[in-house]
Amino acid sequence: MARRGSYAKGIAKREEILTTALEIVARVGYSRTTVRELAAAVGLSQTGLLHYFGTKEQLFAEILRRRDQVDVRAARESLTESPEPADDREGYTWIVRHNAEVPGLVQLYSRFSSEAAEEGHPAHDYFRDRYLTSRRRAGEMVRAQQAAGRLAADLDPDRLAVLLIALMDGLQVQWMYDGDVDMAEHLEYFWRLLERGGAG
Repeated sequence: MARRGSYAKGIAKREEILTTALEIVARVGYSRTTVRELAAAVGLSQTGLLHYFGTKEQLFAEILRRRDQVDVRAARESLTESPEPADDREGYTWIVRHNAEVPGLVQLYSRFSSEAAEEGHPAHDYFRDRYLTSRRRAGEMVRAQQAAGRLAADLDPDRLAVLLIALMDGLQVQWMYDGDVDMAEHLEYFWRLLERGGAG
């Protein structure tokens, strides 16, 4: 029984760490967030904190995974008209608009997405799997939009999915350099362009 209780406490502490870390990184950014600060915020030593994740990089990869879970849940709660808003175009726009409110997490995502391209990086599998899943979902969304008559039938859903993810990531990079770039407005403009159709 003691072992089961200890395991449950460990899971709860890990959840507390990720929830707290998500808030801190969103507020101050990846480069200004230290393991010492995160450990102090949850009443642990640095060694105690890393016991739950292994390394700082693995911790931050888990923060990104948690961010995705939280964002999808929040999008679904905010966009109640659609049963699966995170897979719908309004869901994509919601996520982009929300990202402008959490610059630290955008910074973490952008930094890690570049660094993790090297195999062996703790976040490599996360980004590989995330891009595969994101392209699949975006392709499904395009097909659904085509079936509903909102997008032209001659658009290639899979190629458009790649372009959509590239657009969203690229907008984030530009926004980090120039906060006047309205990511959500540009994504909406992209949707309007697509609605006009386009062969090829």
